[in-house]
Amino acid sequence: MQTTTSFRRLAAHLARGGLIAYPTEYCYGLGCDPRNRNAVRRLLRLKQRPQHKGLILIANKYAQLAPYLQALTPAEQATLKNDGAQAITYLMPVKASCPRWLRGAHDTLAVRLTAHREAATLCHVLNMPLVSTSANRSGGKPARTYAQCQRLFGAQVWVLPGRVGKRRKPSTICSWVDGRIVRN
Repeated sequence: MQTTTSFRRLAAHLARGGLIAYPTEYCYGLGCDPRNRNAVRRLLRLKQRPQHKGLILIANKYAQLAPYLQALTPAEQATLKNDGAQAITYLMPVKASCPRWLRGAHDTLAVRLTAHREAATLCHVLNMPLVSTSANRSGGKPARTYAQCQRLFGAQVWVLPGRVGKRRKPSTICSWVDGRIVRN
């Protein structure tokens, strides 16, 4: 993984609105600082993804997601953590202050507490959640390696080395309120 110096450089890159690609459970994720509207717009343009679809945020702990979501009980927080270990992404009710640029046309936000070691470490060291959408152009096959990300995005994205997890498909997406599976 990265050194302390490279994490500082990475944090500065994100603060300036930079984009990153990093390994996750299934493929490389394309991400940015979710608080930076311009970065999110750049990511959507690069990916050719419409804003109305919304995005996923990953984090290594609930406290990183709390500013965006309606409050959870300790038991609900434990469920979120346990299900994150199984790569379950939840569509969760949001606070009124949650930006549209993240949730799109929805009143929910897709979130996951990632158990992928490298992605979780990234969120931990940066002390923030990350936008996490598959590293591809909309409709294209997701990149699963560092080299594929480099070819796909070139200098537009800081690609972090690492290994994707062993999953053979993207995370399951489930409604928090009623348990309905949206993507399996």
